[in-house]
Amino acid sequence: MAHRRNGLAARRRTVGLTQESLAEHMRVDRSTIARWESGRTAPQPWIRPRLARLLRVDAESLDDLLAVRSPGETQGQGALEYALLHPDRIDLPAVAALRTRFDDCAARYDRVPSAGLIAEAAAQLNHIDRLAAGCARGRAQRELLALHADACALMGQLVWDASQRRDHTTAKAYYEQSADLARHLRDTTLEAHALLRTCYVALYGAHDAQAGLTLAEQAAATAERTSPALAGLALLHVAEAHAMLRSAADCERALVGAERRLAHADGSDAAADLVSPTQFGRLAGSCYLTLGDHRRAEILLSDTAEKLGDRRKSRAIVLGNLTLARIRRRDVEAGVASLTEAIVELETTRGGGGMNVVFGAARELRPWRQEPFVAEVHDRLLGLMTAA
Repeated sequence: MAHRRNGLAARRRTVGLTQESLAEHMRVDRSTIARWESGRTAPQPWIRPRLARLLRVDAESLDDLLAVRSPGETQGQGALEYALLHPDRIDLPAVAALRTRFDDCAARYDRVPSAGLIAEAAAQLNHIDRLAAGCARGRAQRELLALHADACALMGQLVWDASQRRDHTTAKAYYEQSADLARHLRDTTLEAHALLRTCYVALYGAHDAQAGLTLAEQAAATAERTSPALAGLALLHVAEAHAMLRSAADCERALVGAERRLAHADGSDAAADLVSPTQFGRLAGSCYLTLGDHRRAEILLSDTAEKLGDRRKSRAIVLGNLTLARIRRRDVEAGVASLTEAIVELETTRGGGGMNVVFGAARELRPWRQEPFVAEVHDRLLGLMTAA
């Protein structure tokens, strides 16, 4: 079997392009596309940005697609293609290939606009749903149903983010489907994740702190025995709900509980990939901002923004909250500096949470709108809004 770039071919099909149509857009022969996908040649560096745009991926993801796979690495893909034709015969290699596709899509969430991922995620979810319906009982079915739950949660996340956190109904429907699948599997970690996602809609979409508190507490209790990472993350949102309800003492207790559980999380935790070392600073900083302790919030959020690296949607939210903390301390120039950084992130990712926080911070700059450096950042915001 020859070495092939099956990921490149699969991505082309995902965005609805044939070899002929991609060749036309790239202004090359169809045989050139075939050689790229077979691994015999590679696109020259100066045409890769156009190829990335057509495939709706960033430069890093395109590099992954262009990596030549060995024959052994193509076996799972072959099993998947067979399973899509014969859903009742799906096996573990096919499920593993589906999981790899899902992980690739999910990994791009924090770097690219969600609207550009929805079609791919929906196609994956349709494949998973169809295969799950025809899969015989056994380990493959269980793995497929767990993937189905994860795919529903991601789809809800993408829809909500792409709608600028306005489409609560569709997002919650996907999360409820994820939770139902998790309960069927008796997988409390998956169920807690779906509950926590629903909590986000209550807290940051509906701005219903009491409903968000109930859901976050339910998620923490559900994850308690199986995932310290997820239980700790849920308690961070318990703390934020208490902050919104102006209960400083309850907020502090929840933060202490979250820190204790996160300290016990390790790489074997089923939800380890949902939590990063910056999570505590991000949420604690938001809590103190809401409670009016702006100096403490600024310290935590500034440190967190420096550490976030390529988690660009999360970084935009942190920078937006940092801007609010600085404005409320009357350090307007520093606030404008962090707001400018947030806008740079949003120009690439269009993250719904970051957009909401950033435009909220801009409204608090109105008393200084005559200052030249404030007027300049407002022009950047206008450009961001126009592009959206």
